[in-house]
Amino acid sequence: MGHVILLGDSIFDNGVYVPGEPDVVQQLRAKLPFSWQASLLAVDGAVTGNILSQLTRLPADAGHLVVSAGGNDALGASHVLGQSVGSVAEAVSLLEVAQSRFAADYAAMADAVLARGLPTAFCTIYDTPPSAPDHRIVRTALAVFNDVITRTAFARGATLIDLRLICDRDEDYANPIEPSAAGGNKIASAIARFASGTFAADARCRVVASAA
Repeated sequence: MGHVILLGDSIFDNGVYVPGEPDVVQQLRAKLPFSWQASLLAVDGAVTGNILSQLTRLPADAGHLVVSAGGNDALGASHVLGQSVGSVAEAVSLLEVAQSRFAADYAAMADAVLARGLPTAFCTIYDTPPSAPDHRIVRTALAVFNDVITRTAFARGATLIDLRLICDRDEDYANPIEPSAAGGNKIASAIARFASGTFAADARCRVVASAA
């Protein structure tokens, strides 16, 4: 019997955004093998540093850990997009400061999670609905944060679940930053693939980049 634990933010704790429809953890439970469990420790609004407190509630029989964190960190740094600068280099410098802060927090979190010695997957931050007017700006700015996540996961030999490729349609979003039931279903499928080991892998990295 396996037990998959969801850590992080509203990408997993999305129940309030899909009223009358199943949230991610319910959808995951339906996709896991019989007798497996899935537990939700993620909390809507959590930032990367909050994962450490979520770890204190880890059940003794935890078997796989999945982390979705960073979106709220990026949201907290989004004010830099409205700052006036004199050159592109200044703009990049502002993004680098935000990236460096996030990198330190994310590395500390990832090491604490991996110290549990369990199979672990880290999720990228997905973009925003493709039809959103600011999609290109959001996607480009988030690349700064997603670079941290991918480097951290691969440097530590962990699995990466790339939500940017999984939630790629407007209907995958309940709003610009939360998954709909349709998106949640795709996320749950990717997590189930990770837990069962049915995804492409090699000695350098392990990536889940689709729901099927």
